[in-house]
Amino acid sequence: MKLSPKISPITYEVLRHAFFAIIEEMSAALKRSAYSTNIKTRADFSCAFFDKDCRLVVQAFAQPIHLATMVHLVPNTIREYGPENIGPDDGILVNDVHRVGGTHLNDISLVSPVYYGGEVVGYVGNIAHHIDVGGGVPGSLPVSTSIYQDGLIIPPVKLVRGGEVQRDVMELVMANVRGKKENAGDFRAQIAANRLGAKRFAELYKRYGKEVVENFIDELFNHTEKRAREQIRSLPKGDYEEEGYADDDGVEDRPIRIKVKVSIKDDKVVFDFTGTDAQRKGPMNAHYGVARGIGAYVLKCIMGEDVAINHGLYRCFEVIVPRKTVLNAEYPASLVGMAEVGTRALEITFRALAKALPDKIPAQGKTCICNLSFGGVNPKTGEEYVFYETIAGGYGARPNKDGMEAVQAHWQNTENSPVEELEASLPVIILRYELIPDSEGAGKYRGGLGVRRDYWFKDHAATFSALTDVAKYPPLGLFGGLPARPLRIIRNPKDGDDTHIGSKVTVSLEPNEVISVQTPGGGGYGNPLERDPLLVLSDVIQGKVSLKRAREVYGVVINPETMEIDWKETESLRRSRMRVG
Repeated sequence: MKLSPKISPITYEVLRHAFFAIIEEMSAALKRSAYSTNIKTRADFSCAFFDKDCRLVVQAFAQPIHLATMVHLVPNTIREYGPENIGPDDGILVNDVHRVGGTHLNDISLVSPVYYGGEVVGYVGNIAHHIDVGGGVPGSLPVSTSIYQDGLIIPPVKLVRGGEVQRDVMELVMANVRGKKENAGDFRAQIAANRLGAKRFAELYKRYGKEVVENFIDELFNHTEKRAREQIRSLPKGDYEEEGYADDDGVEDRPIRIKVKVSIKDDKVVFDFTGTDAQRKGPMNAHYGVARGIGAYVLKCIMGEDVAINHGLYRCFEVIVPRKTVLNAEYPASLVGMAEVGTRALEITFRALAKALPDKIPAQGKTCICNLSFGGVNPKTGEEYVFYETIAGGYGARPNKDGMEAVQAHWQNTENSPVEELEASLPVIILRYELIPDSEGAGKYRGGLGVRRDYWFKDHAATFSALTDVAKYPPLGLFGGLPARPLRIIRNPKDGDDTHIGSKVTVSLEPNEVISVQTPGGGGYGNPLERDPLLVLSDVIQGKVSLKRAREVYGVVINPETMEIDWKETESLRRSRMRVG
Protein backbone atom coordinates (compact mmCIF):
# COMPACT_ATOMS: atom_id res chain seq x y z
CA MET A 1 0.00 0.00 0.00
CA LYS A 2 1.50 3.30 -1.11
CA LEU A 3 0.73 6.20 1.20
CA SER A 4 1.20 9.92 1.09
CA PRO A 5 4.47 11.03 2.74
CA LYS A 6 2.26 12.91 5.20
CA ILE A 7 1.53 9.71 7.13
CA SER A 8 3.56 6.54 7.76
CA PRO A 9 2.17 3.03 7.18
CA ILE A 10 2.50 2.23 10.89
CA THR A 11 0.58 5.32 11.97
CA TYR A 12 -2.05 4.60 9.32
CA GLU A 13 -2.63 1.07 10.62
CA VAL A 14 -2.65 2.14 14.26
CA LEU A 15 -5.25 4.82 13.56
CA ARG A 16 -7.34 2.51 11.36
CA HIS A 17 -7.65 -0.03 14.15
CA ALA A 18 -8.16 2.70 16.75
CA PHE A 19 -11.10 4.14 14.81
CA PHE A 20 -12.73 0.73 14.54
CA ALA A 21 -12.10 -0.01 18.22
CA ILE A 22 -13.72 3.24 19.33
CA ILE A 23 -16.84 2.82 17.21
CA GLU A 24 -17.23 -0.79 18.37
CA GLU A 25 -16.85 0.33 22.00
CA MET A 26 -19.51 2.95 21.36
CA SER A 27 -21.76 0.25 19.90
CA ALA A 28 -21.19 -2.03 22.89
CA ALA A 29 -22.05 0.79 25.30
CA LEU A 30 -25.37 1.39 23.55
CA LYS A 31 -26.31 -2.28 23.55
CA ARG A 32 -25.37 -2.92 27.18
CA SER A 33 -27.20 0.09 28.55
CA ALA A 34 -30.39 -0.17 26.46
CA TYR A 35 -33.71 -1.28 27.98
CA SER A 36 -35.72 -2.82 25.15
CA THR A 37 -35.16 -6.37 23.93
CA ASN A 38 -35.05 -5.01 20.42
CA ILE A 39 -31.88 -3.05 21.14
CA LYS A 40 -30.16 -4.70 24.09
CA THR A 41 -30.64 -8.25 22.77
CA ARG A 42 -31.53 -8.09 19.09
CA ALA A 43 -29.04 -5.25 18.43
CA ASP A 44 -31.37 -3.30 16.15
CA PHE A 45 -29.17 -0.19 16.11
CA SER A 46 -26.03 1.21 14.48
CA CYS A 47 -23.20 3.64 15.27
CA ALA A 48 -20.89 5.64 13.02
CA PHE A 49 -18.31 8.44 12.95
CA PHE A 50 -18.27 11.23 10.36
CA ASP A 51 -15.53 13.79 9.81
CA LYS A 52 -16.04 17.55 10.07
CA ASP A 53 -17.38 17.59 6.50
CA CYS A 54 -19.94 14.91 7.40
CA ARG A 55 -18.24 12.20 5.33
CA LEU A 56 -18.60 8.65 6.67
CA VAL A 57 -15.30 7.48 8.16
CA VAL A 58 -16.08 4.33 10.12
CA GLN A 59 -19.09 2.31 11.19
CA ALA A 60 -19.71 -0.47 13.68
CA PHE A 61 -20.62 -3.85 12.20
CA ALA A 62 -24.30 -3.66 12.96
CA GLN A 63 -27.20 -2.87 10.61
CA PRO A 64 -26.11 -2.10 7.03
CA ILE A 65 -29.60 -0.76 6.20
CA HIS A 66 -29.19 1.88 8.93
CA LEU A 67 -25.69 2.96 8.11
CA ALA A 68 -26.25 3.50 4.41
CA THR A 69 -29.12 5.83 5.16
CA MET A 70 -27.06 7.68 7.79
CA VAL A 71 -24.81 8.82 4.96
CA HIS A 72 -27.71 11.08 4.01
CA LEU A 73 -29.19 11.69 7.43
CA VAL A 74 -26.14 13.05 9.29
CA PRO A 75 -25.06 15.79 6.83
CA ASN A 76 -28.68 16.82 6.25
CA THR A 77 -29.34 16.99 10.00
CA ILE A 78 -26.27 19.15 10.62
CA ARG A 79 -27.17 21.45 7.73
CA GLU A 80 -30.82 21.73 8.82
CA TYR A 81 -30.02 22.52 12.44
CA GLY A 82 -27.03 24.68 11.61
CA PRO A 83 -23.52 23.65 12.68
CA GLU A 84 -23.09 27.02 14.37
CA ASN A 85 -25.96 26.10 16.72
CA ILE A 86 -24.38 22.85 17.94
CA GLY A 87 -22.04 23.17 20.90
CA PRO A 88 -19.87 20.76 22.89
CA ASP A 89 -21.78 17.85 24.49
CA ASP A 90 -24.95 18.62 22.50
CA GLY A 91 -27.11 15.93 20.93
CA ILE A 92 -29.52 16.41 18.01
CA LEU A 93 -32.48 14.02 17.92
CA VAL A 94 -34.24 13.30 14.62
CA ASN A 95 -36.40 10.81 12.71
CA ASP A 96 -37.99 13.08 10.06
CA VAL A 97 -37.19 10.91 7.04
CA HIS A 98 -38.77 13.10 4.39
CA ARG A 99 -36.85 16.09 5.70
CA VAL A 100 -33.34 14.75 6.35
CA GLY A 101 -33.32 11.11 5.21
CA GLY A 102 -33.28 7.87 7.12
CA THR A 103 -35.42 4.76 7.14
CA HIS A 104 -38.76 5.04 8.96
CA LEU A 105 -40.01 6.85 12.06
CA ASN A 106 -39.19 4.01 14.48
CA ASP A 107 -35.50 4.47 13.69
CA ILE A 108 -34.57 7.51 15.75
CA SER A 109 -31.09 9.03 15.41
CA LEU A 110 -28.93 11.04 17.77
CA VAL A 111 -26.08 13.08 16.30
CA SER A 112 -23.42 14.73 18.47
CA PRO A 113 -20.33 16.82 17.65
CA VAL A 114 -16.77 15.82 18.48
CA TYR A 115 -14.86 18.84 19.74
CA TYR A 116 -11.08 19.20 19.97
CA GLY A 117 -9.14 22.42 20.49
CA GLY A 118 -12.35 24.43 20.62
CA GLU A 119 -13.62 23.38 17.19
CA VAL A 120 -15.66 20.58 15.64
CA VAL A 121 -13.50 17.83 14.17
CA GLY A 122 -16.28 15.33 13.48
CA TYR A 123 -19.63 13.88 14.49
CA VAL A 124 -20.71 10.67 16.15
CA GLY A 125 -24.14 9.34 15.35
CA ASN A 126 -26.30 6.39 16.23
CA ILE A 127 -29.66 5.18 15.02
CA ALA A 128 -31.87 2.79 16.98
CA HIS A 129 -35.24 1.18 16.30
CA HIS A 130 -37.56 2.21 19.14
CA ILE A 131 -40.33 -0.23 19.96
CA ASP A 132 -43.00 2.45 19.60
CA VAL A 133 -43.23 5.97 18.19
CA GLY A 134 -46.96 6.49 18.59
CA GLY A 135 -49.51 6.18 15.83
CA GLY A 136 -52.62 4.04 15.73
CA VAL A 137 -51.28 0.64 16.82
CA PRO A 138 -48.83 -0.64 19.46
CA GLY A 139 -45.39 -0.92 17.92
CA SER A 140 -46.19 1.70 15.27
CA LEU A 141 -46.69 -0.69 12.35
CA PRO A 142 -49.91 0.62 10.84
CA VAL A 143 -51.17 -0.03 7.34
CA SER A 144 -51.03 3.72 6.85
CA THR A 145 -51.51 6.04 3.91
CA SER A 146 -49.54 9.03 5.20
CA ILE A 147 -46.38 9.68 7.20
CA TYR A 148 -48.58 11.41 9.78
CA GLN A 149 -50.24 8.08 10.57
CA ASP A 150 -46.88 6.36 11.08
CA GLY A 151 -46.19 7.99 14.43
CA LEU A 152 -44.38 10.95 16.00
CA ILE A 153 -42.30 12.97 13.53
CA ILE A 154 -39.21 14.52 15.14
CA PRO A 155 -37.41 17.25 13.15
CA PRO A 156 -33.82 18.00 14.19
CA VAL A 157 -34.18 19.08 17.84
CA LYS A 158 -31.64 19.45 20.62
CA LEU A 159 -32.31 16.65 23.11
CA VAL A 160 -29.00 17.22 24.90
CA ARG A 161 -27.57 20.68 25.56
CA GLY A 162 -24.11 20.94 27.12
CA GLY A 163 -24.41 17.40 28.45
CA GLU A 164 -27.83 17.93 30.03
CA VAL A 165 -30.98 16.25 28.75
CA GLN A 166 -33.63 18.81 27.80
CA ARG A 167 -36.53 17.76 29.99
CA ASP A 168 -39.23 19.47 27.95
CA VAL A 169 -38.12 17.76 24.71
CA MET A 170 -37.93 14.35 26.38
CA GLU A 171 -41.37 14.78 27.96
CA LEU A 172 -42.86 15.83 24.63
CA VAL A 173 -41.52 12.66 22.99
CA MET A 174 -42.54 10.42 25.89
CA ALA A 175 -46.10 11.79 25.86
CA ASN A 176 -46.54 10.43 22.33
CA VAL A 177 -45.19 6.90 22.66
CA ARG A 178 -46.11 3.64 24.35
CA GLY A 179 -43.58 1.60 26.28
CA LYS A 180 -42.30 4.72 28.00
CA LYS A 181 -39.87 2.94 30.33
CA GLU A 182 -38.13 1.10 27.49
CA ASN A 183 -38.13 4.08 25.17
CA ALA A 184 -36.70 6.42 27.80
CA GLY A 185 -34.02 3.87 28.69
CA ASP A 186 -33.08 3.46 25.05
CA PHE A 187 -32.75 7.22 24.61
CA ARG A 188 -30.40 7.35 27.59
CA ALA A 189 -28.37 4.52 26.04
CA GLN A 190 -28.07 6.49 22.80
CA ILE A 191 -26.94 9.57 24.73
CA ALA A 192 -24.37 7.55 26.67
CA ALA A 193 -23.01 5.94 23.49
CA ASN A 194 -22.52 9.30 21.77
CA ARG A 195 -20.92 10.78 24.86
CA LEU A 196 -18.44 7.92 25.02
CA GLY A 197 -17.71 8.07 21.30
CA ALA A 198 -17.14 11.82 21.33
CA LYS A 199 -14.80 11.48 24.32
CA ARG A 200 -12.74 8.69 22.76
CA PHE A 201 -12.37 10.41 19.38
CA ALA A 202 -11.38 13.69 21.05
CA GLU A 203 -8.70 11.75 22.97
CA LEU A 204 -7.45 10.29 19.70
CA TYR A 205 -7.15 13.74 18.13
CA LYS A 206 -5.31 14.96 21.22
CA ARG A 207 -2.87 12.07 21.15
CA TYR A 208 -1.95 12.23 17.45
CA GLY A 209 -2.84 15.81 16.56
CA LYS A 210 -5.53 17.13 14.28
CA GLU A 211 -3.33 17.26 11.16
CA VAL A 212 -2.21 13.63 11.47
CA VAL A 213 -5.74 12.34 12.03
CA GLU A 214 -7.16 14.35 9.14
CA ASN A 215 -4.37 13.10 6.88
CA PHE A 216 -5.24 9.56 7.94
CA ILE A 217 -8.91 10.10 7.07
CA ASP A 218 -8.03 11.35 3.60
CA GLU A 219 -5.71 8.38 3.07
CA LEU A 220 -8.40 5.99 4.29
CA PHE A 221 -10.88 7.34 1.75
CA ASN A 222 -8.32 7.23 -1.06
CA HIS A 223 -7.19 3.70 -0.23
CA THR A 224 -10.77 2.42 -0.01
CA GLU A 225 -11.64 4.01 -3.34
CA LYS A 226 -8.51 2.61 -4.98
CA ARG A 227 -9.15 -0.95 -3.75
CA ALA A 228 -12.84 -0.74 -4.68
CA ARG A 229 -12.11 0.43 -8.21
CA GLU A 230 -9.49 -2.30 -8.63
CA GLN A 231 -12.08 -4.91 -7.69
CA ILE A 232 -14.70 -3.38 -9.98
CA ARG A 233 -12.24 -3.59 -12.91
CA SER A 234 -12.04 -7.36 -12.33
CA LEU A 235 -15.82 -7.84 -12.63
CA PRO A 236 -17.48 -8.92 -15.91
CA LYS A 237 -18.46 -5.74 -17.76
CA GLY A 238 -21.99 -5.27 -19.04
CA ASP A 239 -25.60 -4.49 -18.16
CA TYR A 240 -27.50 -7.01 -16.04
CA GLU A 241 -31.24 -6.59 -15.64
CA GLU A 242 -33.89 -8.20 -13.47
CA GLU A 243 -37.36 -7.48 -12.22
CA GLY A 244 -39.62 -8.92 -9.56
CA TYR A 245 -42.59 -8.16 -7.39
CA ALA A 246 -43.52 -7.43 -3.81
CA ASP A 247 -46.98 -8.73 -2.84
CA ASP A 248 -48.92 -5.47 -2.40
CA ASP A 249 -48.89 -2.27 -0.39
CA GLY A 250 -51.49 -3.30 2.19
CA VAL A 251 -54.09 -0.90 0.80
CA GLU A 252 -54.47 -1.95 -2.82
CA ASP A 253 -54.34 -5.64 -3.69
CA ARG A 254 -51.94 -5.43 -6.60
CA PRO A 255 -48.25 -6.30 -6.82
CA ILE A 256 -45.41 -3.78 -6.67
CA ARG A 257 -43.03 -4.04 -9.61
CA ILE A 258 -39.34 -3.51 -8.93
CA LYS A 259 -36.91 -3.31 -11.81
CA VAL A 260 -33.15 -2.88 -11.73
CA LYS A 261 -30.31 -2.66 -14.23
CA VAL A 262 -26.81 -3.10 -12.84
CA SER A 263 -24.20 -1.63 -15.18
CA ILE A 264 -20.62 -2.68 -14.47
CA LYS A 265 -18.32 -0.21 -16.18
CA ASP A 266 -14.54 0.12 -16.18
CA ASP A 267 -14.17 1.21 -12.55
CA LYS A 268 -17.71 2.15 -11.56
CA VAL A 269 -21.04 0.42 -10.97
CA VAL A 270 -24.42 2.00 -11.67
CA PHE A 271 -27.62 0.68 -10.10
CA ASP A 272 -30.59 1.96 -12.09
CA PHE A 273 -34.08 1.33 -10.73
CA THR A 274 -35.88 3.03 -13.61
CA GLY A 275 -39.10 1.14 -14.35
CA THR A 276 -39.91 0.53 -10.69
CA ASP A 277 -43.52 1.28 -9.73
CA ALA A 278 -44.68 4.69 -8.58
CA GLN A 279 -44.97 5.28 -4.83
CA ARG A 280 -48.01 3.63 -3.29
CA LYS A 281 -50.85 4.73 -1.07
CA GLY A 282 -49.88 2.17 1.56
CA PRO A 283 -46.71 1.94 3.65
CA MET A 284 -44.54 0.01 1.15
CA ASN A 285 -42.39 3.00 0.25
CA ALA A 286 -38.79 3.92 0.96
CA HIS A 287 -36.56 7.00 0.99
CA TYR A 288 -33.82 7.28 -1.64
CA GLY A 289 -31.22 6.54 1.03
CA VAL A 290 -32.51 2.97 1.27
CA ALA A 291 -31.94 2.48 -2.46
CA ARG A 292 -28.44 3.91 -2.15
CA GLY A 293 -27.90 1.49 0.72
CA ILE A 294 -28.69 -1.37 -1.65
CA GLY A 295 -25.84 -0.24 -3.88
CA ALA A 296 -23.38 0.01 -0.98
CA TYR A 297 -24.35 -3.33 0.50
CA VAL A 298 -24.33 -5.30 -2.77
CA LEU A 299 -21.01 -3.82 -3.81
CA LYS A 300 -19.44 -4.62 -0.45
CA CYS A 301 -20.68 -8.23 -0.63
CA ILE A 302 -18.97 -8.95 -3.94
CA MET A 303 -15.69 -7.32 -2.94
CA GLY A 304 -12.83 -8.47 -0.76
CA GLU A 305 -12.84 -8.06 2.99
CA ASP A 306 -10.17 -5.36 2.83
CA VAL A 307 -12.59 -2.92 1.17
CA ALA A 308 -14.06 -0.87 4.00
CA ILE A 309 -17.38 0.94 3.95
CA ASN A 310 -16.69 4.66 4.09
CA HIS A 311 -16.84 7.74 1.91
CA GLY A 312 -14.27 6.24 -0.44
CA LEU A 313 -16.58 3.37 -1.38
CA TYR A 314 -19.46 5.74 -2.06
CA ARG A 315 -17.35 7.45 -4.74
CA CYS A 316 -17.34 4.23 -6.77
CA PHE A 317 -21.00 3.69 -7.53
CA GLU A 318 -24.15 5.54 -8.50
CA VAL A 319 -27.78 4.78 -7.75
CA ILE A 320 -30.47 6.07 -10.07
CA VAL A 321 -34.05 6.06 -8.79
CA PRO A 322 -36.79 8.14 -10.43
CA ARG A 323 -38.66 10.46 -8.07
CA LYS A 324 -42.00 9.45 -6.61
CA THR A 325 -41.36 5.73 -6.92
CA VAL A 326 -41.51 3.16 -4.13
CA LEU A 327 -37.71 3.44 -3.73
CA ASN A 328 -37.66 7.24 -3.82
CA ALA A 329 -40.97 8.22 -2.28
CA GLU A 330 -41.81 11.83 -1.53
CA TYR A 331 -43.75 13.57 1.20
CA PRO A 332 -46.24 12.72 2.62
CA ALA A 333 -45.87 9.03 1.72
CA SER A 334 -45.97 6.46 4.51
CA LEU A 335 -42.58 4.77 5.01
CA VAL A 336 -43.30 2.10 7.65
CA GLY A 337 -42.69 -0.72 5.18
CA MET A 338 -39.46 0.68 3.78
CA ALA A 339 -37.42 -2.36 4.86
CA GLU A 340 -39.85 -4.78 3.22
CA VAL A 341 -39.82 -3.11 -0.18
CA GLY A 342 -36.10 -2.40 0.19
CA THR A 343 -35.28 -6.02 0.99
CA ARG A 344 -37.24 -7.23 -2.02
CA ALA A 345 -35.31 -4.75 -4.20
CA LEU A 346 -32.04 -5.94 -2.65
CA GLU A 347 -32.75 -9.58 -3.51
CA ILE A 348 -33.77 -8.64 -7.05
CA THR A 349 -30.49 -6.75 -7.44
CA PHE A 350 -28.52 -9.79 -6.32
CA ARG A 351 -30.49 -11.90 -8.81
CA ALA A 352 -29.50 -9.54 -11.60
CA LEU A 353 -25.83 -9.89 -10.65
CA ALA A 354 -26.09 -13.69 -10.59
CA LYS A 355 -25.96 -13.52 -14.38
CA ALA A 356 -22.52 -11.95 -14.13
CA LEU A 357 -21.26 -13.72 -10.99
CA PRO A 358 -22.96 -17.13 -10.78
CA ASP A 359 -20.25 -18.46 -8.46
CA LYS A 360 -20.70 -15.67 -5.92
CA ILE A 361 -24.42 -14.90 -5.66
CA PRO A 362 -26.81 -16.98 -3.52
CA ALA A 363 -30.44 -17.70 -4.26
CA GLN A 364 -33.00 -15.43 -2.66
CA GLY A 365 -33.30 -15.63 1.13
CA LYS A 366 -36.47 -15.06 3.10
CA THR A 367 -36.74 -11.74 1.21
CA CYS A 368 -38.59 -9.90 3.97
CA ILE A 369 -37.89 -8.32 7.33
CA CYS A 370 -41.06 -9.72 8.94
CA ASN A 371 -41.93 -6.75 11.18
CA LEU A 372 -44.15 -7.80 14.10
CA SER A 373 -45.51 -5.86 17.05
CA PHE A 374 -48.11 -6.36 19.72
CA GLY A 375 -49.29 -4.69 22.87
CA GLY A 376 -51.94 -4.53 25.53
CA VAL A 377 -52.29 -4.27 29.28
CA ASN A 378 -50.28 -6.66 31.40
CA PRO A 379 -52.85 -8.39 33.68
CA LYS A 380 -50.22 -8.94 36.39
CA THR A 381 -49.11 -5.32 36.68
CA GLY A 382 -51.96 -3.36 35.14
CA GLU A 383 -49.39 -1.50 33.03
CA GLU A 384 -49.48 -1.01 29.29
CA TYR A 385 -46.81 -2.92 27.38
CA VAL A 386 -45.58 -3.02 23.79
CA PHE A 387 -43.18 -5.35 21.99
CA TYR A 388 -41.51 -5.35 18.57
CA GLU A 389 -39.34 -7.90 16.81
CA THR A 390 -38.59 -9.47 13.48
CA ILE A 391 -38.48 -13.21 12.89
CA ALA A 392 -35.62 -14.99 11.15
CA GLY A 393 -36.02 -17.24 8.13
CA GLY A 394 -34.07 -19.21 5.58
CA TYR A 395 -30.97 -17.98 3.79
CA GLY A 396 -30.72 -18.69 0.07
CA ALA A 397 -28.71 -21.68 -1.10
CA ARG A 398 -25.19 -20.81 -2.17
CA PRO A 399 -23.19 -21.96 -5.21
CA ASN A 400 -21.38 -24.60 -3.18
CA LYS A 401 -23.37 -25.14 0.02
CA ASP A 402 -26.82 -25.06 1.58
CA GLY A 403 -28.44 -21.93 2.91
CA MET A 404 -28.43 -21.28 6.65
CA GLU A 405 -31.46 -21.84 8.86
CA ALA A 406 -33.15 -19.28 11.09
CA VAL A 407 -31.07 -16.22 10.20
CA GLN A 408 -31.75 -12.56 9.55
CA ALA A 409 -30.44 -12.38 6.03
CA HIS A 410 -28.28 -9.73 4.41
CA TRP A 411 -28.57 -6.17 5.67
CA GLN A 412 -30.94 -7.09 8.49
CA ASN A 413 -28.16 -8.11 10.84
CA THR A 414 -30.27 -8.51 13.99
CA GLU A 415 -30.30 -11.39 16.45
CA ASN A 416 -33.28 -13.56 17.37
CA SER A 417 -34.97 -12.63 20.65
CA PRO A 418 -34.81 -15.51 23.16
CA VAL A 419 -38.04 -17.12 24.33
CA GLU A 420 -36.88 -16.91 27.94
CA GLU A 421 -36.39 -13.15 27.86
CA LEU A 422 -39.66 -12.54 26.05
CA GLU A 423 -41.73 -14.63 28.46
CA ALA A 424 -39.98 -13.18 31.51
CA SER A 425 -40.82 -9.60 30.56
CA LEU A 426 -44.17 -9.93 28.76
CA PRO A 427 -47.53 -11.62 29.48
CA VAL A 428 -47.08 -13.85 26.41
CA ILE A 429 -46.24 -17.53 26.07
CA ILE A 430 -44.38 -18.93 23.07
CA LEU A 431 -46.08 -22.23 22.29
CA ARG A 432 -43.84 -23.18 19.38
CA TYR A 433 -40.48 -21.93 18.16
CA GLU A 434 -39.07 -24.27 15.56
CA LEU A 435 -37.84 -24.81 12.04
CA ILE A 436 -40.52 -25.50 9.43
CA PRO A 437 -40.01 -28.85 7.65
CA ASP A 438 -40.19 -28.75 3.84
CA SER A 439 -39.99 -24.95 3.78
CA GLU A 440 -36.68 -24.90 1.92
CA GLY A 441 -36.27 -24.16 -1.74
CA ALA A 442 -35.05 -27.45 -3.15
CA GLY A 443 -31.88 -27.62 -5.20
CA LYS A 444 -28.51 -29.27 -5.61
CA TYR A 445 -27.90 -27.08 -2.62
CA ARG A 446 -31.08 -26.37 -0.70
CA GLY A 447 -32.17 -23.14 0.90
CA GLY A 448 -32.40 -22.71 4.66
CA LEU A 449 -35.61 -23.49 6.51
CA GLY A 450 -38.12 -20.92 7.65
CA VAL A 451 -39.09 -20.44 11.29
CA ARG A 452 -42.39 -20.89 13.10
CA ARG A 453 -43.12 -18.84 16.23
CA ASP A 454 -46.53 -19.11 17.94
CA TYR A 455 -47.58 -16.39 20.40
CA TRP A 456 -50.25 -17.27 22.99
CA PHE A 457 -52.03 -14.35 24.62
CA LYS A 458 -53.31 -16.52 27.42
CA ASP A 459 -55.02 -14.16 29.82
CA HIS A 460 -55.56 -10.79 28.16
CA ALA A 461 -56.74 -9.02 25.03
CA ALA A 462 -54.06 -7.61 22.75
CA THR A 463 -53.48 -5.86 19.46
CA PHE A 464 -51.20 -7.69 17.03
CA SER A 465 -49.73 -6.10 13.90
CA ALA A 466 -47.66 -7.49 11.05
CA LEU A 467 -46.06 -5.47 8.30
CA THR A 468 -44.22 -7.84 6.02
CA ASP A 469 -44.35 -9.48 2.58
CA VAL A 470 -43.49 -12.64 0.58
CA ALA A 471 -46.85 -14.35 1.00
CA LYS A 472 -47.64 -14.28 -2.73
CA TYR A 473 -44.23 -14.13 -4.42
CA PRO A 474 -41.91 -16.62 -2.68
CA PRO A 475 -38.10 -16.47 -2.52
CA LEU A 476 -36.77 -17.73 -5.86
CA GLY A 477 -34.08 -20.27 -6.59
CA LEU A 478 -31.19 -19.95 -9.04
CA PHE A 479 -30.04 -22.10 -11.96
CA GLY A 480 -32.73 -24.74 -11.58
CA GLY A 481 -33.24 -24.31 -7.85
CA LEU A 482 -36.86 -24.18 -6.69
CA PRO A 483 -38.69 -21.43 -4.78
CA ALA A 484 -39.06 -21.66 -1.02
CA ARG A 485 -42.26 -21.85 1.00
CA PRO A 486 -43.78 -18.35 1.33
CA LEU A 487 -44.78 -16.46 4.47
CA ARG A 488 -47.83 -17.51 6.49
CA ILE A 489 -49.45 -15.73 9.45
CA ILE A 490 -52.24 -17.81 10.97
CA ARG A 491 -54.74 -16.93 13.67
CA ASN A 492 -55.55 -19.77 16.08
CA PRO A 493 -53.87 -22.49 13.99
CA LYS A 494 -55.36 -25.97 13.94
CA ASP A 495 -54.19 -29.16 12.29
CA GLY A 496 -54.81 -28.86 8.59
CA ASP A 497 -55.85 -25.21 8.81
CA ASP A 498 -53.24 -22.79 7.50
CA THR A 499 -55.45 -19.89 6.45
CA HIS A 500 -53.20 -16.88 6.00
CA ILE A 501 -54.67 -13.70 7.51
CA GLY A 502 -52.46 -11.33 5.54
CA SER A 503 -48.92 -9.98 5.53
CA LYS A 504 -49.96 -6.42 6.34
CA VAL A 505 -52.58 -6.59 9.02
CA THR A 506 -53.64 -5.46 12.50
CA VAL A 507 -55.95 -7.72 14.50
CA SER A 508 -57.62 -7.34 17.90
CA LEU A 509 -57.16 -10.54 19.88
CA GLU A 510 -59.38 -11.85 22.65
CA PRO A 511 -57.85 -13.63 25.66
CA ASN A 512 -56.54 -17.13 24.87
CA GLU A 513 -55.96 -16.50 21.17
CA VAL A 514 -52.82 -17.57 19.28
CA ILE A 515 -50.95 -16.02 16.37
CA SER A 516 -48.61 -18.29 14.40
CA VAL A 517 -45.94 -16.54 12.35
CA GLN A 518 -44.27 -18.79 9.77
CA THR A 519 -41.44 -17.19 7.84
CA PRO A 520 -40.22 -18.09 4.34
CA GLY A 521 -37.32 -20.39 3.65
CA GLY A 522 -34.52 -19.68 1.20
CA GLY A 523 -34.50 -20.51 -2.49
CA GLY A 524 -32.55 -23.46 -3.88
CA TYR A 525 -29.45 -23.45 -6.11
CA GLY A 526 -29.14 -25.94 -8.95
CA ASN A 527 -31.26 -28.94 -9.97
CA PRO A 528 -32.73 -30.80 -6.94
CA LEU A 529 -32.18 -34.11 -8.78
CA GLU A 530 -28.43 -33.47 -8.59
CA ARG A 531 -28.40 -33.19 -4.80
CA ASP A 532 -26.25 -35.77 -3.03
CA PRO A 533 -28.72 -38.44 -1.83
CA LEU A 534 -26.81 -38.74 1.43
CA LEU A 535 -27.50 -35.07 2.13
CA VAL A 536 -31.19 -35.69 1.45
CA LEU A 537 -31.13 -38.65 3.83
CA SER A 538 -29.48 -36.50 6.50
CA ASP A 539 -32.21 -33.86 6.09
CA VAL A 540 -34.92 -36.52 6.42
CA ILE A 541 -33.35 -38.00 9.57
CA GLN A 542 -33.13 -34.51 11.11
CA GLY A 543 -36.78 -33.82 10.29
CA LYS A 544 -35.99 -30.99 7.90
CA VAL A 545 -37.34 -32.73 4.81
CA SER A 546 -40.18 -35.25 4.70
CA LEU A 547 -39.95 -38.69 3.12
CA LYS A 548 -42.58 -37.64 0.60
CA ARG A 549 -40.66 -34.52 -0.43
CA ALA A 550 -37.41 -36.48 -0.63
CA ARG A 551 -39.01 -38.74 -3.21
CA GLU A 552 -41.16 -36.28 -5.14
CA VAL A 553 -38.79 -33.31 -5.30
CA TYR A 554 -35.28 -34.74 -4.87
CA GLY A 555 -35.92 -38.14 -6.43
CA VAL A 556 -34.46 -39.97 -3.44
CA VAL A 557 -36.24 -43.13 -2.28
CA ILE A 558 -35.78 -43.84 1.44
CA ASN A 559 -37.04 -46.91 3.30
CA PRO A 560 -39.14 -45.53 6.18
CA GLU A 561 -38.42 -48.53 8.40
CA THR A 562 -34.66 -48.74 8.04
CA MET A 563 -34.10 -45.08 7.07
CA GLU A 564 -31.73 -46.21 4.35
CA ILE A 565 -31.56 -45.13 0.72
CA ASP A 566 -32.84 -47.53 -1.92
CA TRP A 567 -30.08 -46.74 -4.38
CA LYS A 568 -31.52 -48.76 -7.25
CA GLU A 569 -34.94 -47.11 -7.03
CA THR A 570 -33.35 -43.71 -6.56
CA GLU A 571 -31.21 -44.07 -9.66
CA SER A 572 -34.19 -45.26 -11.71
CA LEU A 573 -36.46 -42.48 -10.44
CA ARG A 574 -33.90 -39.76 -11.07
CA ARG A 575 -33.13 -41.06 -14.55
CA SER A 576 -36.81 -41.00 -15.48
CA ARG A 577 -37.25 -37.49 -14.02
CA MET A 578 -34.20 -36.22 -15.92
CA ARG A 579 -35.64 -37.54 -19.19
CA VAL A 580 -38.97 -35.83 -18.52
CA GLY A 581 -37.23 -32.57 -17.55
